[in-house]
Amino acid sequence: MKRSDSVVLRPPLKGDAEIIAGLSRDLIESGLGWSWSPERVARSMAEKNTVTLIAAERGRVVAFAIAFFGEEHVHLSLLAVRPSHQRQGIGRRMLDWLLKSARVAGTASIHLELRARNQAARRFYRALGFVETAYIPGYYRGREMALRMTRELRDPRAQLPDWRLPSPKSS
Repeated sequence: MKRSDSVVLRPPLKGDAEIIAGLSRDLIESGLGWSWSPERVARSMAEKNTVTLIAAERGRVVAFAIAFFGEEHVHLSLLAVRPSHQRQGIGRRMLDWLLKSARVAGTASIHLELRARNQAARRFYRALGFVETAYIPGYYRGREMALRMTRELRDPRAQLPDWRLPSPKSS
Protein backbone atom coordinates (compact mmCIF):
# COMPACT_ATOMS: atom_id res chain seq x y z
CA MET A 1 0.00 0.00 0.00
CA LYS A 2 1.33 3.43 -0.96
CA ARG A 3 1.55 6.02 1.79
CA SER A 4 -1.06 8.20 0.01
CA ASP A 5 -3.52 5.28 0.21
CA SER A 6 -3.70 5.81 3.98
CA VAL A 7 -4.61 9.48 3.54
CA VAL A 8 -8.31 10.30 3.87
CA LEU A 9 -9.99 13.37 2.40
CA ARG A 10 -12.56 14.87 4.75
CA PRO A 11 -14.30 18.12 5.67
CA PRO A 12 -12.65 20.19 8.39
CA LEU A 13 -13.27 19.76 12.08
CA LYS A 14 -13.55 22.68 14.49
CA GLY A 15 -9.94 22.42 15.68
CA ASP A 16 -8.54 22.31 12.14
CA ALA A 17 -8.60 26.11 11.66
CA GLU A 18 -5.54 26.57 13.85
CA ILE A 19 -3.66 23.76 12.09
CA ILE A 20 -4.56 25.12 8.64
CA ALA A 21 -3.45 28.62 9.66
CA GLY A 22 -0.11 27.30 10.91
CA LEU A 23 0.48 25.34 7.72
CA SER A 24 -0.43 28.39 5.63
CA ARG A 25 2.00 30.54 7.62
CA ASP A 26 4.83 28.03 7.30
CA LEU A 27 4.28 26.62 3.79
CA ILE A 28 2.53 29.35 1.78
CA GLU A 29 3.03 32.71 3.46
CA SER A 30 6.61 32.19 4.59
CA GLY A 31 8.51 35.48 4.41
CA LEU A 32 5.38 37.52 3.68
CA GLY A 33 3.80 37.91 7.09
CA TRP A 34 0.80 35.99 8.30
CA SER A 35 -2.60 36.88 6.81
CA TRP A 36 -4.44 33.54 7.12
CA SER A 37 -4.74 33.60 10.92
CA PRO A 38 -6.79 30.97 12.77
CA GLU A 39 -9.64 33.50 12.98
CA ARG A 40 -9.57 34.19 9.24
CA VAL A 41 -9.46 30.48 8.43
CA ALA A 42 -12.38 29.82 10.82
CA ARG A 43 -14.43 32.62 9.17
CA SER A 44 -13.64 31.18 5.74
CA MET A 45 -14.63 27.68 6.84
CA ALA A 46 -17.98 29.05 8.06
CA GLU A 47 -18.83 30.76 4.76
CA LYS A 48 -21.48 28.86 2.82
CA ASN A 49 -19.76 29.35 -0.56
CA THR A 50 -16.36 28.21 0.65
CA VAL A 51 -15.16 24.61 0.64
CA THR A 52 -12.37 23.55 2.94
CA LEU A 53 -10.92 20.12 2.24
CA ILE A 54 -8.59 18.27 4.60
CA ALA A 55 -6.24 15.39 3.85
CA ALA A 56 -5.48 13.46 7.04
CA GLU A 57 -3.32 10.47 7.82
CA ARG A 58 -4.14 8.66 11.06
CA GLY A 59 -5.95 11.78 12.27
CA ARG A 60 -3.08 14.20 11.50
CA VAL A 61 -3.72 16.97 8.95
CA VAL A 62 -1.15 16.52 6.16
CA ALA A 63 -2.71 18.84 3.56
CA PHE A 64 -5.57 21.25 3.05
CA ALA A 65 -7.30 23.34 0.42
CA ILE A 66 -9.66 26.32 0.68
CA ALA A 67 -11.73 27.28 -2.36
CA PHE A 68 -14.46 29.86 -2.86
CA PHE A 69 -17.29 28.76 -5.18
CA GLY A 70 -18.87 31.62 -7.10
CA GLU A 71 -21.63 31.30 -9.68
CA GLU A 72 -19.28 31.10 -12.66
CA HIS A 73 -15.82 30.60 -11.18
CA VAL A 74 -14.05 28.87 -8.33
CA HIS A 75 -11.11 30.63 -6.69
CA LEU A 76 -8.57 28.33 -5.04
CA SER A 77 -7.37 30.51 -2.18
CA LEU A 78 -4.97 28.07 -0.53
CA LEU A 79 -3.59 24.58 -1.10
CA ALA A 80 -0.67 23.13 0.83
CA VAL A 81 0.81 19.71 1.50
CA ARG A 82 3.29 19.08 4.31
CA PRO A 83 6.81 18.53 2.89
CA SER A 84 6.83 15.01 4.38
CA HIS A 85 3.82 14.14 2.19
CA GLN A 86 4.63 15.97 -1.03
CA ARG A 87 5.02 14.16 -4.37
CA GLN A 88 2.72 11.35 -3.22
CA GLY A 89 -0.39 12.38 -5.17
CA ILE A 90 -2.20 14.00 -2.23
CA GLY A 91 -2.35 17.49 -3.76
CA ARG A 92 -3.53 15.98 -7.04
CA ARG A 93 -6.28 14.00 -5.25
CA MET A 94 -7.45 17.13 -3.47
CA LEU A 95 -7.47 19.21 -6.63
CA ASP A 96 -9.27 16.44 -8.56
CA TRP A 97 -11.96 16.44 -5.84
CA LEU A 98 -12.32 20.22 -6.08
CA LEU A 99 -12.44 20.13 -9.90
CA LYS A 100 -15.18 17.48 -9.85
CA SER A 101 -17.13 19.53 -7.30
CA ALA A 102 -16.73 22.65 -9.45
CA ARG A 103 -18.06 20.80 -12.50
CA VAL A 104 -21.05 19.49 -10.53
CA ALA A 105 -21.70 23.07 -9.35
CA GLY A 106 -21.74 24.16 -13.00
CA THR A 107 -18.83 26.58 -12.77
CA ALA A 108 -16.93 27.55 -15.89
CA SER A 109 -13.39 27.74 -14.52
CA ILE A 110 -11.10 27.61 -11.53
CA HIS A 111 -8.57 30.36 -10.80
CA LEU A 112 -5.64 30.70 -8.43
CA GLU A 113 -2.63 32.86 -7.72
CA LEU A 114 0.81 31.67 -6.68
CA ARG A 115 4.19 33.22 -6.17
CA ALA A 116 5.62 33.74 -9.65
CA ARG A 117 8.97 32.33 -8.56
CA ASN A 118 7.44 29.09 -7.19
CA GLN A 119 8.50 26.77 -10.03
CA ALA A 120 7.36 23.56 -8.29
CA ALA A 121 3.80 24.91 -7.92
CA ARG A 122 3.80 26.12 -11.52
CA ARG A 123 4.76 22.65 -12.75
CA PHE A 124 2.15 21.03 -10.48
CA TYR A 125 -0.70 23.20 -11.77
CA ARG A 126 0.43 23.00 -15.41
CA ALA A 127 0.41 19.18 -15.16
CA LEU A 128 -3.22 19.43 -14.04
CA GLY A 129 -4.27 21.50 -17.03
CA PHE A 130 -3.93 25.04 -15.66
CA VAL A 131 -2.60 27.77 -17.94
CA GLU A 132 -0.74 30.91 -16.95
CA THR A 133 -2.93 33.95 -17.60
CA ALA A 134 -1.36 37.01 -15.93
CA TYR A 135 1.46 38.34 -13.80
CA ILE A 136 0.42 40.65 -10.99
CA PRO A 137 3.29 42.80 -9.67
CA GLY A 138 3.26 43.46 -5.92
CA TYR A 139 0.33 41.10 -5.30
CA TYR A 140 1.87 39.70 -2.14
CA ARG A 141 2.18 42.55 0.37
CA GLY A 142 3.43 44.88 -2.34
CA ARG A 143 6.69 42.93 -2.39
CA GLU A 144 6.27 39.91 -4.56
CA MET A 145 4.77 39.16 -7.95
CA ALA A 146 1.97 36.65 -8.36
CA LEU A 147 1.16 34.47 -11.30
CA ARG A 148 -2.54 33.88 -12.00
CA MET A 149 -3.41 30.49 -13.45
CA THR A 150 -6.76 29.26 -14.77
CA ARG A 151 -8.32 26.01 -15.82
CA GLU A 152 -11.44 26.00 -17.94
CA LEU A 153 -13.98 23.42 -16.84
CA ARG A 154 -16.33 23.80 -19.77
CA ASP A 155 -15.13 23.49 -23.31
CA PRO A 156 -15.46 27.05 -24.67
CA ARG A 157 -15.75 25.57 -28.18
CA ALA A 158 -18.69 23.37 -27.24
CA GLN A 159 -21.72 24.25 -29.29
CA LEU A 160 -24.70 25.33 -27.24
CA PRO A 161 -28.08 23.99 -28.27
CA ASP A 162 -30.15 26.19 -30.57
CA TRP A 163 -33.14 27.21 -28.46
CA ARG A 164 -34.89 29.24 -31.16
CA LEU A 165 -38.41 28.25 -31.87
CA PRO A 166 -38.93 26.55 -35.22
CA SER A 167 -40.28 28.85 -37.91
CA PRO A 168 -43.98 28.42 -38.63
CA LYS A 169 -44.76 26.23 -41.60
CA SER A 170 -46.51 27.82 -44.53
CA SER A 171 -49.79 26.23 -45.50
